[in-house]
Amino acid sequence: MKIIDYPFTIRPLTKNEGGGYLVEYPDLPGCISDGETIEEAITHGHDAMECWVEAAKADDREIPKPSQELPSGKWVQRVPKSLHAVLISQAKRERVSLNTLVITLITSSLGLQKCKVN
Repeated sequence: MKIIDYPFTIRPLTKNEGGGYLVEYPDLPGCISDGETIEEAITHGHDAMECWVEAAKADDREIPKPSQELPSGKWVQRVPKSLHAVLISQAKRERVSLNTLVITLITSSLGLQKCKVN
């Protein structure tokens, strides 16, 4: 079975919500998941999306098409070597990937409650 890539939103969960990150697929009602890290939430979200599609097929429900074409999510950004070193050091201290740290910093600095990630 070929799984279609659906756009999803991801947001940090508050301490009252249990912490970690929430992933939601707006095109698939009720399709959500979470994880302790962004990567884990995305992995769990992908599993939830596959289960949602399988359940819809089993119930002969219509499976909506993705609402939009997503950009690749990849670009190359040059930064001063000193900034790169600081970011690497911070990522190591927080035990996350450099990519996760940068995504989190960008999202936080923009004040985004929801950030589309793929």
